[in-house]
Amino acid sequence: MDGQAPRLSSFFLLPPGLVCVGILLFIGLLNRQRPLIVLSLLVLGTAGCAKLWARVSRSRVACRSTVDRSRLFPGESLVLSLEAGNRSFLPVALQVTAPTDGFLDPTGEPAASGEAGLLWYQTVEFRWTLKASQRGVFHLGSHRCTTGDLFGFFGSTWMAGEALEIVVYPRIVPTARFPLPRRDFFGIPGAESPIRDPVYILGTREYQPGRPAKHIHWKATARHHRLQEKLFEPTEQEKILLAVDVEGFARLGAGREFERALEAVASVAVRLDREGCAVGLIANGAVEGGTGSVVPIGRHPQQLPTILELLARLRMTSTAPLLDAVRAGNHLPWGISCLCFSLENGGGTLSVLDYFARRHVPAILFVTRPGGGGAQVDARALETILLEERAG
Repeated sequence: MDGQAPRLSSFFLLPPGLVCVGILLFIGLLNRQRPLIVLSLLVLGTAGCAKLWARVSRSRVACRSTVDRSRLFPGESLVLSLEAGNRSFLPVALQVTAPTDGFLDPTGEPAASGEAGLLWYQTVEFRWTLKASQRGVFHLGSHRCTTGDLFGFFGSTWMAGEALEIVVYPRIVPTARFPLPRRDFFGIPGAESPIRDPVYILGTREYQPGRPAKHIHWKATARHHRLQEKLFEPTEQEKILLAVDVEGFARLGAGREFERALEAVASVAVRLDREGCAVGLIANGAVEGGTGSVVPIGRHPQQLPTILELLARLRMTSTAPLLDAVRAGNHLPWGISCLCFSLENGGGTLSVLDYFARRHVPAILFVTRPGGGGAQVDARALETILLEERAG
């Protein structure tokens, strides 16, 4: 959308011009020149009324911004809407400029803009279609408003609207199938396993005497006013922990490779979720918004969106070694496998792999720089599982 050039006030309405008009008025009064007096008073009166008009219009214009979606992937579009209403009996000239903050509009401009004239108690709506260009957390909706008299002599500019948080997930790209290290502790499909997996809850039923008390579903018990126990799904289950070591990327400033790794993690998470695996995520990077950097292994409708949101908020800033993040909580239940993503096969990643080996957790390491780090560790190149060609 084309930007609108700001209007320029007449010279006679600027402070130097008003001084000149005042001098002309004084001369007219001294010489009793009625036309000069009338003209000077007309200019001064117009300037005063226009200035007052501009001040009143600022306090009587209300703006509200909305978006049609707040979660999307790169390449997808959203609609940013701005509703402005004139709550006074004076017509108002309005100009708005909304920074796009990393989004792209059809013209490629860094900000979306528009202008309109509002009559008394009139409401107008501006709409811009913006395309997400990259992963991250962005803020839209805070816009710069300029209001003034309908002739554009004077204007008043201020920031209006609350910033709306927009989360852009990593790109999802096709991935090659690769064998996962499996641990089938919970039987085969359709078999009744003697071990109950707490990740897969099929439903609830009335508590049977003699059953373990740890299987009691207390929320369902309170709802039904009688003891209810969890009913577990008897199926073969794979639990995969995705681990992202941010330290190497942050140390070498490998921003492009970091984004590529997050695309791979997100794509693998989507594929595993579609295959019915329980997936979790752990990272040692700073998170936009101060949320945690761990998504416990699980399988429920909100599991994949939670993982994608964490990947969208993850920054290339290391907060602690990955091993400390793994040890900080109970993130390694029985029967899991791990897929670790790192820049190189060295540094703190080796400590994590050694920790997994001591706990008999099978792990696969994917690196964006094969052969880097100098460690003799079996690592796979990240590009071998990404079927999409690298752009550029």
